[in-house]
Amino acid sequence: MIGFEEKVVPLDYWISQFVDMLVEGYRPFFQALKWPVEAIMGGMGQALLAIPPLLVVLVLAVLAWRTSGFKLAIFTVLSLIFIGLLGFWDECMITLAMVFAAVFFCILTGIPLGILAGRSDRFNGLLRPILDAMQTTPAFVYLVPIVMLFSVGNVAGVLATIIFALPPIIRLTSLGIRQVHPELVEAALSFGATRWQVLRRVQLPLALPTIMAGLNQTMMMALSMVVIAALIGAGGLGAPVVQGLNTLDIGQATTGGLCIVLLAIILDRISQAAGQSQ
Repeated sequence: MIGFEEKVVPLDYWISQFVDMLVEGYRPFFQALKWPVEAIMGGMGQALLAIPPLLVVLVLAVLAWRTSGFKLAIFTVLSLIFIGLLGFWDECMITLAMVFAAVFFCILTGIPLGILAGRSDRFNGLLRPILDAMQTTPAFVYLVPIVMLFSVGNVAGVLATIIFALPPIIRLTSLGIRQVHPELVEAALSFGATRWQVLRRVQLPLALPTIMAGLNQTMMMALSMVVIAALIGAGGLGAPVVQGLNTLDIGQATTGGLCIVLLAIILDRISQAAGQSQ
């Protein structure tokens, strides 16, 4: 009989050696990857903090009103004012900058990959196990290699968030492209449309509601990483939750978590309404 008292496969050692090799040999490459994320997130954060709070409230309220209606606009105003009165306005703006930066890079990467997966069975077959691994791997597992490769801070938190939140938009973009009826594609091709024209004028418009649903899920998963990213030095609304956990301050942790919930409801309702209108 084979016993399992001793470790036979030193997988943990191999992984550690691989990451150490990446850190020692390819640090300039990873620092170059860090720069665009840092620039976009830093610019968004500075812009949101520089804008007067009442103007931010007004803009989000108008966006909520235009997409979902008057009730969501009132809820948005009251929620943002409540967050400001709790003293978490700056943290809220940093969280918004982190989420918007992560979602921007998820869109930039995920939609083209989803289109390729939707139009190629072979590429979809290759991509599926990678997406399965990304979605089933616990979020905390991403933190150690991210910190080793990119150090701590907001940028490391955004990069971990991108990895965690990327699969839904890829999957739902691929699903939306595949759900377009083949007869519509054949009709467009029979009228002389190129594959690019079929994609741009037939498949993408019909798949847009499904793509917007993927964007909504990506945004919600990005928000769910706020507290976890705070463990590696990312700021925002996750910081008071982690501080409350470390000091057993139930009040601070609860108020920070409540602000995250309110912000998540606002973004979820706005993105859902935008997808339904499409």
